[in-house]
Amino acid sequence: MTTAQIEGADKAQVWVVDDDRSIRWVLEKALSRANLPSRVFATAGEVLDALKVAKPQVLVSDIRMPGMGGIELLQEVKRSLPSLPVIIMTAYSDLESAVSAFQGGAFEYLPKPFDIEKAIELIRRALDESLQVVGVEEDPLEVPEILGQAPAMHDVFRAIGRLSQSHATVLITGESGSGKEVVARALHRHSARAARPFIALNTAAIPRDLLESELFGHERGAFTGAQAMRRGRFEQAEGGTLFLDEIGDMPAELQTRLLRVLSDGFFYRVGGHQPLKADARVIAATHQNLDEQVREGRFREDLFHRLNVIRLRLPPLRERREDIPLLARHFLARSAKELGVESKRLTEEALQFVSQLQFPGNVRQLENLCHWLTVLAPAQWVRVEDFPLELRQERGLVAGPLPAESAPVAEIHRAAAASASAPAGSDWRATLRLEVKRLLESGESGIIDELTSDFESVVIGSALSHVRGRRIEAAARLGLGRNTITRKIRELKLDHSDD
Repeated sequence: MTTAQIEGADKAQVWVVDDDRSIRWVLEKALSRANLPSRVFATAGEVLDALKVAKPQVLVSDIRMPGMGGIELLQEVKRSLPSLPVIIMTAYSDLESAVSAFQGGAFEYLPKPFDIEKAIELIRRALDESLQVVGVEEDPLEVPEILGQAPAMHDVFRAIGRLSQSHATVLITGESGSGKEVVARALHRHSARAARPFIALNTAAIPRDLLESELFGHERGAFTGAQAMRRGRFEQAEGGTLFLDEIGDMPAELQTRLLRVLSDGFFYRVGGHQPLKADARVIAATHQNLDEQVREGRFREDLFHRLNVIRLRLPPLRERREDIPLLARHFLARSAKELGVESKRLTEEALQFVSQLQFPGNVRQLENLCHWLTVLAPAQWVRVEDFPLELRQERGLVAGPLPAESAPVAEIHRAAAASASAPAGSDWRATLRLEVKRLLESGESGIIDELTSDFESVVIGSALSHVRGRRIEAAARLGLGRNTITRKIRELKLDHSDD
């Protein structure tokens, strides 16, 4: 490479490397029209030579070239310039290439042939990313065990402090996903029992006939399959804390046994005759209205009063919206640490957007959203358009309705949305069984064809929404060929734009 070429590259914001002269020419002209200084290269070696004396703001590279390919170039560039956005182009749209590109730290994966306007838009996005990350470093801060600055959370913190020297039973109420177990662990950690075990049991997630053994243990031979003595959760939590989540789902016969333990302080293993002392502080939690369940006779009133010594209500996320930015940054950092990648950051517009969402699944739903953004948002700085399509439609930021759905498809979508905040054990198959039963009882015929079509509409439509309409990526994620997904979209009348 000549000195003039290197100096030219030094002034360029965008570098393009492709062994195909026509691709280089088209992108160079398009970038010039967009007033974006650029430099083109025919080989990865030329790029590496130029990088010794200059640095672009965005690198656009073909994936397959003579000598060093795009993935190898990506790996080399990321060693010295980890924050440089690299866009990988390829005419070979296969899953392995996409995975290799993103695992290597690619900013985006651009299949050929591409729409030149969309390509320029993507390059502009990468330039914005490059400019924003320059000089941005956040010092790691010690993260408190429970995050929150809203007034509604001050009462929670105050209660945990006052209960630190108490052994009293606590009942935590709050909607699903609001963080009841986090509070239970904090109560344990700040109690005199902190050095002893914290044992959690979700009573809604254990089959009815196994719950008694889970709680109290069993003796050898107590029932078929009991080949050895087993200690239950009460024994495992000896000297510590036993957290009983979703206590409102506990069967009536177990409610009676639990009441006896709380009142007498002793219990028996299943099949046992020797009383064992219960030395565990009980913290119970529920998303249900236990007062109402008591009135309706579905929960024992005497047990309710035993559990309801001190009641602690956790506010839903919609009552503490000022905490959403703080929680979002925390969850993005935690997801990045778990995945071994750099933490994503939200633009000011994205922070405002996420703070206005409804979050029926509360803190758990926000945590899942942040993990989704960490994995699938293309840039380090997350914009509003990076959020899932259904959330943007919720806020009216996407023009036009979703594709029309038949009644069964709409019902399955509603069930899927509800499952985000449903307790463990919820099953979409149960919804499908109910739909099959309804169709059979109504005398419908051709059920399998109708449900298969509905199923494909939901799966393919959801995949397209997830990848923002990119058919090739949706096909790869679903394990379909490009021709197959194109045919299915046409047959099912799914109105999504082409790649």
